[in-house]
Amino acid sequence: MGQKKDLTGSEKSKIVRYLAEACSSLKIAKLLKRDHRTIKRFIQNSQQGRKKRVEKPRRKITAHELRKVKRAAPKMPLATSLAIFQSCNITGVPKSTRCAILRDMAKVRKAERRPPLNKTHKLKRQDWAKKYLKTDFSKVLWTDEMRVSLDGPDGWARGWIGKGQRAPVRLRRQQGGGGVLVWAGIIKGELVGPFRVEDGVKLNSQSYCKFLEDTFFKQWYRKKSASFKKNMIFMQDNAPSHASKYSTAWLARKGLKEEKLMTWPPCSPDLNPIENLWSIIKCEIYKEGKQYTSLNSVWEAVVAAARNVDGEQIKTLTESMDGRLLSVLAKKGGYIGR
Repeated sequence: MGQKKDLTGSEKSKIVRYLAEACSSLKIAKLLKRDHRTIKRFIQNSQQGRKKRVEKPRRKITAHELRKVKRAAPKMPLATSLAIFQSCNITGVPKSTRCAILRDMAKVRKAERRPPLNKTHKLKRQDWAKKYLKTDFSKVLWTDEMRVSLDGPDGWARGWIGKGQRAPVRLRRQQGGGGVLVWAGIIKGELVGPFRVEDGVKLNSQSYCKFLEDTFFKQWYRKKSASFKKNMIFMQDNAPSHASKYSTAWLARKGLKEEKLMTWPPCSPDLNPIENLWSIIKCEIYKEGKQYTSLNSVWEAVVAAARNVDGEQIKTLTESMDGRLLSVLAKKGGYIGR
């Protein structure tokens, strides 16, 4: 008597469906025209579930090897656990054990992103701090641009998912779907803008000056009193469209020249308090991994988030400048973080 064929995938699916309909194993065998013992064996195996994995004995490291790992880990920032253990000539240790050992002496961190600072940059940052150390920063208008995309920064769409729940689906767009360029300023406890740069416009010297004329000057600056305009100091970074001869001459014709136009050290976004405002807005518009389907919708989200930033938050940022200058001098022009 020849050996009978195993249950097919289709038959197994039918057995599961019949069991859900409260059919007995004998009835299922008759419906599928299969031996009753074959059906019972499949049901029993399904109910037993997967067999537990037999744990292999883990390799333990000695106290001497542990001391070698402690010395090696600080010397190899951002290295994998395998690379650290291999540098100590320790082999045969599973990944789970390596990570458990390293967790007692280190933490997993991403590399910090910061501008490159050479010796000249540091000297210019120190000179800048000394020059403006006695400045009344409540009279300084801090400005900058920010680009927002439909999907937000990479790696932000992460969070806890409950057991048994599926992760939400995220849209994948070719070329990222584009973005919106936003300009704003902060002075004392007031937010200027935000203003949206017209889609498709690349900011060169001419378009930057035209943008300032249509937004900042017409919608905000001209409404201020003569005494305010006399004391206000305009700050912008060293982007090519900002620092060009054309833009500098144009701002001078608007009365923003010499002491009224703040000089800015190179590679220094950490010194501009409006960068912290951009972080607040981005955290709000991209919270819980939110995505947007159009440029208008992400712009509306930026405007709403900016309105929710109260004057006290902005005042805290602008009042932090004295501390930032002291930190630059203390670190001899080094990066101070944000």
